Amino acid sequence: MRKTVHLCLSSHDEVMYRSEADLIMGFNCLALAVLETESRLLAEGFMTTHHHNLVQTDHYKELMYRSRYAYARYFNAKYSRNGQLGERNYFSLEVEGLFHTTAALNYVIRQGLHHGLTSTPFEYPHCSANAFFRNELGRREEKQLLRDSNRYLYLPRNKSLPADRYRMSANGLLLREDIIDTAYVEEIYISPRNYLFQMNKVSNERDLDEQRKENDAPPITVDLIESGVPDFNSKTAKIFEQGKVDRKRMTDLELCAVVDGQIVPRYLKGSEPASIYRLSESKRATICNNLWQECLQSRFGRTPRGLLAGKNVTEAQLRRCLCI
Repeated sequence: MRKTVHLCLSSHDEVMYRSEADLIMGFNCLALAVLETESRLLAEGFMTTHHHNLVQTDHYKELMYRSRYAYARYFNAKYSRNGQLGERNYFSLEVEGLFHTTAALNYVIRQGLHHGLTSTPFEYPHCSANAFFRNELGRREEKQLLRDSNRYLYLPRNKSLPADRYRMSANGLLLREDIIDTAYVEEIYISPRNYLFQMNKVSNERDLDEQRKENDAPPITVDLIESGVPDFNSKTAKIFEQGKVDRKRMTDLELCAVVDGQIVPRYLKGSEPASIYRLSESKRATICNNLWQECLQSRFGRTPRGLLAGKNVTEAQLRRCLCI
């Protein structure tokens, strides 16, 4: 019988997904690894510095190896980078029992909410929130599909999937509802109403008590799920869980777009890809310092100026987006 396992790969020193295209490729690499290892994907959530997935598998080490190796090859080729991507060791946790599994599903699916990027889980596009109860929740719209001849552009090298079984949207993303075992997850949530309740509830002591009564395994909490994730604060996550979003906060994707699209090209000339990894560490440090000073001046000045004008950025965020 397959084990239910929560897996999380994080990166402390650099952003792993610098653009929407990277997040799409990240999911596609995971999807291929799930199918190649004959595993079941129950839920996933991709952030710029880490990704979570809950799977049923007998081969989770092989699954993680295939997924991260395929994505690292793509990332390194795209950004003129070498070496391992992400921490050497990933976090794994075996999950057993209905209440433990439900808690793990909730935390994985609600990534955008817990990290303060969206006011509901359904607003965040890089997770499985919108894959379940699609008919009942009015999400059965027909999606524009990519031409079969172009599918290879959004899959790891020399990989393919039958287009009649695994569809790909116009932006290159394999449709989550074709990859995830939605029927199994919907049985766990029982009904669309309960699913909506679970997605919008605030974690409380009752959840922990239910898990403690179920078995001797440690209760699934946001601290446990986010073990090893950089700059994670459980107190802040509980505030975000109530739907509070700082709209002035610049996301990693927005900051990487500024760095890759506007700053790096100033330093590099020619036809080669403008990549932050092609700049020396000293240049990156100089850029980091300049942007931080600009951010402070914008924050405390009367008139916001510069590339980061009107947005809140942290020093740690600048360092990871500049790979320092």
